[in-house]
Amino acid sequence: MSQNIFYALIAVVCLLPAVFVQRREGAKLDPTHWAALLLATLGPGIWALAHVTGTWQAGLATALWVSIAVTLGLFTMLAWSVNHAWRLTQLLAPYMLVLAVLAALAPNTELVPDTPVDAWVALHILVSVVTYSLVTIAAVAALAAFLQDRALKAKRPTKLTHTLPSVADCEHIAAMLLGWGEGILGLGLITGMAAQYRETGQLLAFDHKTILSVLAFVVIGALLFAQHKTGLRGRKAARLGLLAYLLLTLGYLGVKVVTGVILA
Repeated sequence: MSQNIFYALIAVVCLLPAVFVQRREGAKLDPTHWAALLLATLGPGIWALAHVTGTWQAGLATALWVSIAVTLGLFTMLAWSVNHAWRLTQLLAPYMLVLAVLAALAPNTELVPDTPVDAWVALHILVSVVTYSLVTIAAVAALAAFLQDRALKAKRPTKLTHTLPSVADCEHIAAMLLGWGEGILGLGLITGMAAQYRETGQLLAFDHKTILSVLAFVVIGALLFAQHKTGLRGRKAARLGLLAYLLLTLGYLGVKVVTGVILA
């Protein structure tokens, strides 16, 4: 077993307590839950930090580990500051575990050429990762709202829906995070244009990543506008939130899958 795989497996194992912590009888936001969230953030975070210090390795594995670490870090802060947000652990942690397994199996980041990090590149990477992480949590909240709404209308609550936040809480969390994500995504598009202009003298490169990012920006903006003007809620709002996340995923990770795995 190579050293990289060994450390990746340790990072995967660090996520396991967060996957099971909310399944305890009478689970609540207690020191055990906090310890599980912090451990889940720490494992992928150390692995990611070791591969991005001084350079940005643009491979799929690095992108996944960084996204997992930042998402869990932001979620831990959200759980501390927003009522009932911690209940999304039941959905978020297993999803992060799946991504971690994929990251462990993805091609080694050492095989991907490093990209020197100047101020513009660093800022663009930072806002891109933060945006993706915020929209990831928002998508999980939207999914939770969808599941709660369906269970209520069918009058068939499940063990899972009993542990999730209410529909109103889920929609509040999703809308708040999408609002933050929209603002930071706008900043990401601006910093991306600045970096592109420095390299090529053009403001926009009409590649798949740019087009998908712009589409995600439009979808999130349309959703937030509809919620403000018409009070759009329920399954339609959840579907739009999930669509925005799909677009960002295709633009952020999908392109890396194609270039780093399929065409490698």
